[in-house]
Amino acid sequence: MAYQPSPSVAGSSLPPLSRPQLAEARRVRAVELFEAGVSNAEIARAVGVCAESVRRWRRVWEQDGASGLRRRAATGRPPKLDDTHVEMVRAALGQGAQAHGFEADLWT
Repeated sequence: MAYQPSPSVAGSSLPPLSRPQLAEARRVRAVELFEAGVSNAEIARAVGVCAESVRRWRRVWEQDGASGLRRRAATGRPPKLDDTHVEMVRAALGQGAQAHGFEADLWT
């Protein structure tokens, strides 16, 4: 059976996986298949990517091991808002523009 990562499981209290998490899950599954001696074409079909991606992953795996295919931390400037502030912004947006003094319910 082909490996198909699921973004969420029905009835599960786990949050859905983000796109980067799904991509990493594909690469982790590919590593398992590399170690089992499965061909690139079969791996590509099993994880739902093109064969070129699998070839690239295999080169990284051969050079750096499985850790080379793990997701890396985001680079760049750290966010200015912490989680509390982000939730405050979400709540304000959910109230609509009129609740914040705008004539129409259109954020500009």
